[in-house]
Amino acid sequence: MNSLQFTAESSSNGMVERDFTVGGVPGVLWSPVAGADRAPLVLMGHGGGNHKKHPAMSGRAQRLVEACGFHVAVIDAPGHGDRPRTEHDEQEIAALFAARAAGEPEGPIVVRYNAHLADLAVPEYRATLDALQALPEIGADGPVGYWGINMGTAIGVPFVAVEPRITAAVFGQHWPHVLAEKAKQITIPIEFDLQWDDEHISREEGLTLFDAFASKEKSLHVNSGKHKELPRFEADSAVRFFARHLGGAVTASA
Repeated sequence: MNSLQFTAESSSNGMVERDFTVGGVPGVLWSPVAGADRAPLVLMGHGGGNHKKHPAMSGRAQRLVEACGFHVAVIDAPGHGDRPRTEHDEQEIAALFAARAAGEPEGPIVVRYNAHLADLAVPEYRATLDALQALPEIGADGPVGYWGINMGTAIGVPFVAVEPRITAAVFGQHWPHVLAEKAKQITIPIEFDLQWDDEHISREEGLTLFDAFASKEKSLHVNSGKHKELPRFEADSAVRFFARHLGGAVTASA
């Protein structure tokens, strides 16, 4: 079993930020400043080309910690953040940029590359969850959620499909190729974000992935706008979703 090693700690705005490694994989854990009482955990997955402390990650963590008193953790995906890129990473990134420059569809490259990253990241997320649940303030018997959009969905869907400890998840904005078959294995409550005018992922593709989930409780959140125009208020909706399913009490500010 890979043990968790804390490497740095700081605090601000009522939230403690602790950098850690599990089996050499770097991550960050955000927690409430006050007390070490048991609280639910939400694992998050960052977007492609980003990293564990991207503002989207720290912002969502702040909402979950402040509004619900949850713990929140993210690890760097392979080839992202503090992790070195392999030759394969460089080749796929170059292919993506070339397609973008030529005005060609990015989807086939992103789907292929993200599937490769998911194969590597799923066991890393499971090892990270093992290590985090060994902490007394989290424990092995508390509820766990997962929140990941874009590449966070590409990694999160296969992760949640094989991880029975996840009890609720927020996904969105990815192609159904590869993921649809894995989504059929997921029965927990989910919330799913889709941009109606996404220039990369068609409406039909987004709806196909949403439809594939076997969850009896699943909510589709559709907003007008392009791929990178997901409204910020969807983050507040996700916080309320996790509060309902993981047992938190959302404050008025959320």
